[in-house]
Amino acid sequence: MNRLVTVAEMTLRELARRRGVLLLLLLMPLVFWLIRRDSHVGQSIRALLLGISWAVSTAALFATSAAREIEPRLRLAGYRPHHLYLGRMLGLWVLGLAVSVPFFLLTVFDTTNLRYAGIAVAMLCCVAVAAPFGMLIGALLPRELEGTLLLLTVVAMQMLLDPASSGAKLTPFWSSREIGTWAVDHTDDGYLTRGLLHGLVVTVLLTVTVAGVFAVRLRRRRHLHHVPLT
Repeated sequence: MNRLVTVAEMTLRELARRRGVLLLLLLMPLVFWLIRRDSHVGQSIRALLLGISWAVSTAALFATSAAREIEPRLRLAGYRPHHLYLGRMLGLWVLGLAVSVPFFLLTVFDTTNLRYAGIAVAMLCCVAVAAPFGMLIGALLPRELEGTLLLLTVVAMQMLLDPASSGAKLTPFWSSREIGTWAVDHTDDGYLTRGLLHGLVVTVLLTVTVAGVFAVRLRRRRHLHHVPLT
């Protein structure tokens, strides 16, 4: 547990040094929300949720790319692969929650007649899915530009696809749109149930996939042995 916390702290410190990333984390959801604010409450909330998803995914991508150089040394120091990816994921979840709080308060003070608990749950799903999703892209695509373009493509698809279509259900952040619909339009509880189930399944699948990718990429060479830290 201590090693997980250590990696989480390292992740947060690395992101703190990249002030542009922190600015992006706050600016992107705000821009998404402002663009849709005057048109429709539901569209502004859904755009805000996508903005949070984009921001946390991008931070996860940057954190994963930045950690490539130090990961082999941590492995030689005795850290197991699960210490690295779970610790980083933990740090990104904490960061995502910290970013979501002011935007949740924004919806509370700016709009009325919403199921605010549903908005909070939708934001939690965004953060839960975005962290392993961004990490997976960062692990598979070593160049940040390529990963950022892929993230942009996914977000664009999420915005353009009909939420009721079969293809939309295959996108990673469909859960937030489903729960957001329940919170904004006061639909039946089936929307909330489907959204929660989708968010849970996608988070688990992404986490398992991240674990497999990291296990292969960080597999220790047999001729190397770690020296315990004193």
